[in-house]
Amino acid sequence: MDERYEKIAESAQALRQRLPAQPDVAVVLRDQLFDVLTQAEQSVCVAYADIPHFPQSTLSRDGRAVFTHLEGRAVLFLCGRFHTYEGFSMWEAAYPVMVLHALGVRRLILTNAAGAVNPAYHVGQIVAVADHLNMVQHSPDTGPNLPQLGERFFDMTNAYSPALRQAAQEAAKEIGLPLEEGVYAFMAGPQYETPAEIRMLRTLGADLVGMSTVPEVIEAAHCGMQTLALSLVSNMAAGVTGAPLSDAEVTREADAASKQIASLLRGVLRRLGNLSD
Repeated sequence: MDERYEKIAESAQALRQRLPAQPDVAVVLRDQLFDVLTQAEQSVCVAYADIPHFPQSTLSRDGRAVFTHLEGRAVLFLCGRFHTYEGFSMWEAAYPVMVLHALGVRRLILTNAAGAVNPAYHVGQIVAVADHLNMVQHSPDTGPNLPQLGERFFDMTNAYSPALRQAAQEAAKEIGLPLEEGVYAFMAGPQYETPAEIRMLRTLGADLVGMSTVPEVIEAAHCGMQTLALSLVSNMAAGVTGAPLSDAEVTREADAASKQIASLLRGVLRRLGNLSD
């Protein structure tokens, strides 16, 4: 067995031994959103540091896998992700998705905070990602293929599952939330984009810009997983309004929208039983 897959299998086995049941779905989100979403639900927590071969984030606020039952589904939450701007490779940023696949998870929900390239968007808006632009132009699957995960060459046409996006639209309608669909541009960071870069991205068809998510989506497509990505517009991108950008603004807006995103996620989870694999 390839040494890389041996590590993936060991990570998955360590998680499996700690979990009370097989997860139906995995959700990647911030700790603060997890707390709002699950509230007093009984859960089993595994620190990333206790999972063999799992990357360790340089961002102190994140780093745990939490299993709980929510809306009738067995859900594994990954509180914290790994970014290439931290120094991780695309492979390392996507490693948790490989472990989820080895664990038997076939549906993945990703959340992120993003800048609005589309001037019609507004801060606090939630957008379902329909497609992306990989401006970094690297892949977690560069190098020898791991057939245990998927084929050497794989399709990205429906990397963002139409069925899961429809479930999100239905859940949004139920709570009276307008849910746009847009294109997410992946940039390396950690610096925010320049106004010229934002003009370029708008010309290319981007509606949103951020520094995460795409490595995970690429690997999920490689593994044949259904994926939903939800972006919170936490700021207008550089040059759209002329205002300077700050991490404090992003964090503040993400916290403010937590209840709305939590309601949307609960609605999506309720609808998973009606979807085909």
